[in-house]
This record gives sequence, C-alpha cells and structure tokens, in this order.
Amino acid sequence: MKNKNEILGKNILLLGYGREGESVHKYIVKNYPDVTISVADKKSITPVFKVSKIYTGTEWLSHLEHFDTIVRSPGVSKDLPEVASYSKAGGRVTSSTNIFFSLKHAMVVGVTGTKGKSTTTSMVAHLLAQKFIDVRVVGNIGMPPLDYLEGETDKTIYVFELSSHQLSDIRYSPNIAVILSIVPEHLDYYSSFETYVQAKSRIVLFQRTRDSVVYNQENYAAKAIAMKSKARKIPYSLRDRGVFFETQLLGNKENITAALFACSLFGLSKDKMRHGLQTFRPLPHRLEPVGEYKGILFYNDSLATIPEATIHAIQALGSKTETLIAGGFDRGISYEHLGKFLITSSIKTLILMGETGKKIAASLPANHAITVIEVRTMKDAVEAAYAHTITGKICVLSPASTSFDQFKDYKDRGEQFTVWVKRVAT
Repeated sequence: MKNKNEILGKNILLLGYGREGESVHKYIVKNYPDVTISVADKKSITPVFKVSKIYTGTEWLSHLEHFDTIVRSPGVSKDLPEVASYSKAGGRVTSSTNIFFSLKHAMVVGVTGTKGKSTTTSMVAHLLAQKFIDVRVVGNIGMPPLDYLEGETDKTIYVFELSSHQLSDIRYSPNIAVILSIVPEHLDYYSSFETYVQAKSRIVLFQRTRDSVVYNQENYAAKAIAMKSKARKIPYSLRDRGVFFETQLLGNKENITAALFACSLFGLSKDKMRHGLQTFRPLPHRLEPVGEYKGILFYNDSLATIPEATIHAIQALGSKTETLIAGGFDRGISYEHLGKFLITSSIKTLILMGETGKKIAASLPANHAITVIEVRTMKDAVEAAYAHTITGKICVLSPASTSFDQFKDYKDRGEQFTVWVKRVAT
C-alpha cells in the first residue's frame, strides 16, 4: 500500500507527535522503508520508532527547509509563519487525513460542526452497524484514521469525525458530508470566525455530483458551506419531528436528526433506526449521569467546551438544574450570550474556576440574582456544589471552556469531577 501523491521525496518530517503523529510514523515505517524520518514537537517526545533527528523546544520549527515532505498533526496550524513560508516556497505539507483519503477505497461519511461531532459520529456508526458488518469510526473522536485501513473492502464504511484543524488543508472530501451547527470556537487558533468557517468549508470543496451533503439549514454557516458543494443537498431542520423515535438520549436533538438523515441515504429501515437509537449509549463526559448523592443529581458534561454546548446542557436537563460548574482555559471566546441565557435559566448557583471564570461572571448583568462562587480546584467546586444545591435538584459540570489550564483534557476534568462528587459525599 504505497501513497505516491502525499509522501514525496526521501527526507520526511513529522510535525507534531501526538497520537496521530505516532500513527503516521508507524504507517511510513511500514510502507516507506527507504525514507529518512525526523520528528518535531514543542514538548519533549519519545518516538515509537528510530528517527534521524528530533527537534523540540525553541528549535521545533527550525530546519523545515531541509525536508521534502512535512506531515502536519492537526494541532499544528498550517498558518504558523515557518510552516506557511515552507509551503509558499514549494514545500510539501500534508497530514494523516490527506494520506488516509488518498489511500482509502471505501465509502466515507464525514461529520463536522462545532459541537456534537463526536456524538453524531458515534450515532451514525451505531445506526449503520444495524445493517452493515464493517463500519469503522475514525478521526477526531480519537481513532487515528491510518490505523484503520488494514483489511478494508468495498463493503467497508468509514465514519470520520473531522475537526477544523483536520480540514484546514484537506485535498479530498467524504462521499457524504454531515455539517452540524457552526458557531464561534478556536478563536485562539484562527484569526476570526470567518477563517474558522473557511477551514470547515473544505469538507465539501472536493465533492462530486454523485456525493451528498447533509446540513442544518437553520444554521447560517452550515448552510453557506453546503451551498459550495456540487453534491446533492439534503437539508434538515430541528423542527423535523417526523424523524424522531422513542429514545432515552438526553438533549441530542440535532445529533439524532443529522444521524437519521445521513443514515437514510443507506436505506436503513425505520425498524433498524428505531432499534439503533434505543440501544445507542451516549459518550462519556457528554451529559453523563454521575449519580444521586445526598439527594443531589450530578451530571458530567465536561465535553461542553463552548458556551453553546453549556446552554444546550442546561436546556436538556430542565428546570431542576440549579447549580452550574463552569470555566477553564481562555481561547478568546465571548461569553456574552451565555450570560444573557443564564439569568433567564433555572441556574441559581454559578461555581466558576479557571481563566474564563471571571469572563463568565462578567457576562452577567449587574442586577442578576445568581449566587456566584469562584474556586481554584475541582475539589473546591464540588464542595461548593454540595453546600449550595438543595435536595432534589441538579448540579452539572458544563464548563463552556476547554480544560488545558488545569487538566490534561476534558476526560481528565470529567473524571476528577466524578471522583470528587463521590469522595465529598462520603
């Protein structure tokens, strides 16, 4: 299995060495035994195979001009001055996403949007598995795509969660593109919301007339992207009540709608769709019930990394939701809309932490009646929740921010919340 288009020359640099960087390393070692591989990352790294050179720290972006091909990890922006200069000078910059699309022979359903990508991707795969034997989930959901090429056939179906970082320089499009709502995010990474949308729009730029694009027609950005595609347009609306079945899924209206519209293209019967929804289990850290302790219902929604996801969580959990734990790493997102929503919601206690805690507090009008408590640690946050939430009500961790200030990732944050909820109760 050799890629003659994406990997050029003999001297290759893996730029960024996280999970996808390791995956690309394995792929190149197996399929390109004659090339020389070097790796570069801001932090200290230990390559899984022998390499020629390792660049870290202040030198990680030096010497790019010495390489024939650079394989960029999603977390490394193509617009970094050093990377942009290399590309402008004629250097080859690619990614594991581009390599995957250049190699795959099977059908791909690509899912993008600002929130709900992982849930929708998992749901599409689960529904398709009701009818098809070989359905593979890959991409931003944590499954490096190159690891899942082995043994594919023309009956394989890939469901690929595509982030804006993966799409920013993609040269291919999925057979079926699913575009969820798009709202401001990653403004620490992109210069503007328009630039972020432009990255997302590449999901459809290489579609053909025989392809399809499923999109939220009520979201301006999603609709605008879909209109750029040559593929068949399949709009959905959250008012499309006809697509719903009885389900235990909490607050996943858009995910369900998009998944059902996408899966209808594969001829799934209503019975299979109904069974798929009834047996689908939500992802961990997405409106995940932690349990009832001291009469308080706790929910872990650590995956909520933008204000819109937090608003969605509060609406989904309903009027019993009186305590919100929020805040985290500041990526330049506005919290004005969240503040306006909170004063009209059922939230009575707002427990804030991290860099964005103060921004969320500042988003509330001066005459608000919400009790605001600022804390430093997750333990402090949970102790405050127990002290200020009354029996029979709900406390939800829904940060509206990423986690990289105090935690490894959203999983670490959600797991610490769960641990402290149980420890403080005893």
